[in-house]
Amino acid sequence: MRLGNSPIRTIASDTALRLTAGLMVLQGALICSFGPYVSVLAVRQFGLGDRGYAAMMVVSTVVSVAAALGAGIRADQTANRRVIALWSSVTVLLGALLMTVSPGPVSFILAHVVLFPLNTLFGQLFAQSRLAAQRYDAATRDGILATIRALFALPFVVVLPLWSLAFSHGAQVLDIYPVALVIALLMLAITARYWPTARQARFQDAPSGLSLTQALAELASPYLAMRILALGAVSVGGTAYWAIMGLSLSHADGSGTATAALYAGLVAGLEVPFMLALPLVLPHVRRTHLILISTLIYTLQLIGIPLLAASPALWLVLIPGALGGAITLTLPIAYLQDALGHRPGTGAALMALMKVTGDSMAAGTFALGTALSGYMLAAVLAALATVAGALILVWADRGVA
Repeated sequence: MRLGNSPIRTIASDTALRLTAGLMVLQGALICSFGPYVSVLAVRQFGLGDRGYAAMMVVSTVVSVAAALGAGIRADQTANRRVIALWSSVTVLLGALLMTVSPGPVSFILAHVVLFPLNTLFGQLFAQSRLAAQRYDAATRDGILATIRALFALPFVVVLPLWSLAFSHGAQVLDIYPVALVIALLMLAITARYWPTARQARFQDAPSGLSLTQALAELASPYLAMRILALGAVSVGGTAYWAIMGLSLSHADGSGTATAALYAGLVAGLEVPFMLALPLVLPHVRRTHLILISTLIYTLQLIGIPLLAASPALWLVLIPGALGGAITLTLPIAYLQDALGHRPGTGAALMALMKVTGDSMAAGTFALGTALSGYMLAAVLAALATVAGALILVWADRGVA
């Protein structure tokens, strides 16, 4: 991708976008350290089992969506996003500290069901990016948001292979928490030092003037509800991927953990160039059609992992996983923010509504699939849900230019 007028150049030349880009890289480093292993820790290390993990997924997403909605609406009401970003960094710090100092089943549940889900920084970073990019046209904004999302995936390329190497040399899965603690400290320090107050911001961010009831009523429109439901279903594949991949590639005796880290790192690394290339395609293909195509491609990885877990052919599904994931992880963000573009904080909170919908569906497909058969059936059910969501979205937008 050329650097001249590219989103990369735009982000590099803008103070607010540079801040969100840097924090997004750290957020990516934090999430990828957890991603492949939360299911393994829940099911095997702390004995919650498949059903216990599914229940944990549901409760944590309810906490997450409540936090994101509250934070998004409050941020729009006050235009004071700095305070919310600081509190988000503190909750991450507390969760990582708890698991570093006193790892155990109770600490694990408290950290992953309460403290980590209270982190709303991901949505606030996209809200801040949207505000900073509001002077550009829609295609340029999409390119900026796609690049910011690619920066979230970038640490996966480095961090997960490093974890793979560490595990192969005797590191334990619980060692992810001291590393997460260091990352959380960096995030808090950068946010405290560089996140601008409302008066310092160089872009327009006026308080919404809406009460909580008015803001919630705005979110309850049938137009938004149908699209959140459809995009939630689209996200089922990405959520189910982490659980199915981690459990399919690793084993109760600890073997395979390095393979899971390496696989996840390679997928994320391949996603980055696809995300950066998205602005070249967006002017020529409708977003909803791209989302549908990407879900069909993504199912090749989703079903391929449990099917090929013990075979060298497993690595063949890396490319469709990265290509499909690059689109399904990026375009819904821009879609939802455009749906409520005049409320950037609440628009970002729509991602949390999409997430709770998708995570609940993913938990259901995981619980049903593992109860009836195993990880293969869970993958098939998740694949069906994600494609169905994309089809509903295409149908809902059939009359939109």
